[in-house]
Amino acid sequence: MIVGSDISRYPNTPKPTCRGYLHKRTQSAILKGWRKRWFVLKHNGYLHYYKHKKDEGKCRPLEVTKLEGAEIGVDTSLGKPFVFKCIPQARNRIFYFCATSNQEMKRWLEAMDKAVHP
Repeated sequence: MIVGSDISRYPNTPKPTCRGYLHKRTQSAILKGWRKRWFVLKHNGYLHYYKHKKDEGKCRPLEVTKLEGAEIGVDTSLGKPFVFKCIPQARNRIFYFCATSNQEMKRWLEAMDKAVHP
């Protein structure tokens, strides 16, 4: 199922490897906590995220991160279940994600691992 995408204009564009809602930890000076965001992992190994699902294909992503060479894995340091982290190769920040279930977390880790080691 393709939602809010440019697939109709570019029918030969490969479908994303993985997409769905995750909670992303926010650590800015003003906001702290977890924000629900729509994530799209593309075949080229770039992770895009949007404020809402409906924004995909209509708005620019809030951020795009290259996963190739990144470190990913489960994180238990925050005391929440289903948390995993991603440290991009540039090492300029650490992303913490929280899935809704262990199965969902494993789905994302598996997809991200393929992007990390293309």
